[in-house]
Amino acid sequence: MPGLQSAAIGIWVLAGARNEHREQNGIAHFLEHMAFKGTATRSALDIAEAIENVGGYINAYTSREVTAYYARVLKQDVPLALDVVADILRNPVFDPKEIEIERGVILQEIGQALDTPDDVIFDWLQEQAYPDHPLGRTILGPEERVRSFNRADLERFVAEQYQPQQMILSAAGAVDHDDLVQQAEALFADMTRGEAEAISPAKFAGGESRHEKQLEQAHFALAFESPNYCDSRIHASQIYATALGGSMSSRLFQEVREKRGLCYSIYASAGAYADTGMMTIYAGTSAEQLAGLAEITIDELKRAAEDMRPDEIERARAQMKAGLLMGLESPSNRAERLARMVQIWGRVPPLDEVITRIDAVTLDDVRRLAEETAAEAPAALALYGPVAEAPSLEALQQRRAA
Repeated sequence: MPGLQSAAIGIWVLAGARNEHREQNGIAHFLEHMAFKGTATRSALDIAEAIENVGGYINAYTSREVTAYYARVLKQDVPLALDVVADILRNPVFDPKEIEIERGVILQEIGQALDTPDDVIFDWLQEQAYPDHPLGRTILGPEERVRSFNRADLERFVAEQYQPQQMILSAAGAVDHDDLVQQAEALFADMTRGEAEAISPAKFAGGESRHEKQLEQAHFALAFESPNYCDSRIHASQIYATALGGSMSSRLFQEVREKRGLCYSIYASAGAYADTGMMTIYAGTSAEQLAGLAEITIDELKRAAEDMRPDEIERARAQMKAGLLMGLESPSNRAERLARMVQIWGRVPPLDEVITRIDAVTLDDVRRLAEETAAEAPAALALYGPVAEAPSLEALQQRRAA
């Protein structure tokens, strides 16, 4: 990216919570934490100081399909950043003392998530959408699993999943491609390819999860099956979700918040995995207004299938393209996008190709998807808080069919 004096660089490992067996649930996230706790040549403090001494930062995250380790540094420190990232991936020591310390940290993180309604409700929603499947389990894992993991468990997961064909090195900003390739060869060329276990196919099943608790607000999350990220309808799905509830001008925001004042926050988003997808609608409201909010949400879904307008599609399309292009001005976002494109397509499609696909989505495409969502798509519902009087999923399904 000409003109920048900094760069983002990282390794995206195609092994997240989805790659875990039931007894391993939470280990991908645990492993991400342990990566920074020391290698054969660097202590945890050495890792932090190596990057922060040059003004950079280093971090990681775990999702359901990916674990990423990345750093942001100035131009001259790119070789250092890659060396550190390679070191934490290839040479972790998993010191038993550090495992116990980090176990406590993760248990605190689980407790914090459980105390955050608009975090935990999405785990419950995911569980209902994909019951008895790795995609339906939490990324953090249950407390009892986290308490039991040991060094051998971590080493086993690395051996099973952290193989070279599952790793993507991505960088953006003030970087030289040829120099990166040369350094990567020196750091990773001795790795041998293995046979990673195939992921089990996911099927959106749906169901209801209701957790009553005395809170100030009732939290409502509703999901419908939507296209996976290789589906030709993926861009139509994203435009539809944006028009439905992705912005202040969207249908749900205008109808539920602006016209009726039923909530402070309501939104819709389209998420996708390798073989399935999930459009999610979330809102927080009072116990007294929850039933009305849920019913209006169903009504808006049905109405969108009938009268979605061209101007709404064009506005959502513009928002989607602007979000993509603005994001590419950040080296961190660009590095992540490059890795994700390689993950999905095995290549990085030219930006013009992506824009052309977005522009090719028609009003009929969106209405057709809206109709499928309103009438046919399997649904999942999660409720949390003072929700005793909230409508059931069965009642909402009957309203869909009416």
